[in-house]
Amino acid sequence: MNRFRPVAAALGAVLAAAAIAAPAAAQQKSVAVVAIVEHPALDAARDGVREALAAAGFKEGQNLRWQYQSAQGNTGTAAQIARKFVGDRPDVIVAIATPAAQAVAAATKQVPLVYTAVTDPVAAQLVPSWEPSGTNVTGVSDMLALDKQVELIRQVVPDAKRVGMVYNPGEANSAVVVKQLQALLPKSGMTLVEAAAPRTVDVGSAARSLIGKVDVIYTNTDNNVVSAYEALVKVGNDAKIPLVASDTDSVKRGAIAALGVNYRDLGVQTGQVVARILKGEQPGAIASETSSKLELFVNRTAAQRQGVTLSDALLKSAAQVIE
Repeated sequence: MNRFRPVAAALGAVLAAAAIAAPAAAQQKSVAVVAIVEHPALDAARDGVREALAAAGFKEGQNLRWQYQSAQGNTGTAAQIARKFVGDRPDVIVAIATPAAQAVAAATKQVPLVYTAVTDPVAAQLVPSWEPSGTNVTGVSDMLALDKQVELIRQVVPDAKRVGMVYNPGEANSAVVVKQLQALLPKSGMTLVEAAAPRTVDVGSAARSLIGKVDVIYTNTDNNVVSAYEALVKVGNDAKIPLVASDTDSVKRGAIAALGVNYRDLGVQTGQVVARILKGEQPGAIASETSSKLELFVNRTAAQRQGVTLSDALLKSAAQVIE
């Protein structure tokens, strides 16, 4: 019988190793991330999610499977990616920007969905209210208080009467902002002049249509516009129309000023919500969140090119001044 002991010992070792490996395999988590398009703000949000997950102990190649795909600005592609991810059955799907989140929400009512960089999740019909949804959806909004945006426009262009806005009418984020500005601007003696850009390639022509009609152009976090911001900057520089943004990365690309969310911080905040779900919380029990961390960026060179002299007070209040 002794000759069987080595075999039995080897078999025991294999079974013991399998017993150890089984819990480790059970702890493996999967997060699938879809963005409607790639641009600096949304990329920063994605990287923030990954950073927060690592800080919470979920690391790629160890106990986390991470998938990422961009829809390249195409809502049809976003829907395809959403269906593919739902079929993969990850533990959480993270959707960056409203069209991506809407695509995932349409594709599943079971897989946990955490949205980020969505201005108004209620208007986008992702959640019924800002309270815990009771569904598979929660997330972090980049909604901004528009009264502060109007105040910034006044600081950059004190005599402005007509505010232009290039936006995609099909993006819920932008449609909400347009409606709110239509009501808010007259209280400050200004009116809104709209220019539709349904596609990224329309941004330049939409901006040109505002020449001679506006004193300043304001842009929200519309993904079409942000993706093609250089086209808007060219019009602003050539026609001497000041550009004010709500995305601080747009200041680095040629806007004069922006008071906006730090999208990496927004991503970190989103990743912390994802980690809570991976650890067992239900998405429907987690209320949608916003970020209260706003930063003012100012571009002195852009101001010169667009014919604006910035006040010392505005420059001193900026978190970052780009020369």
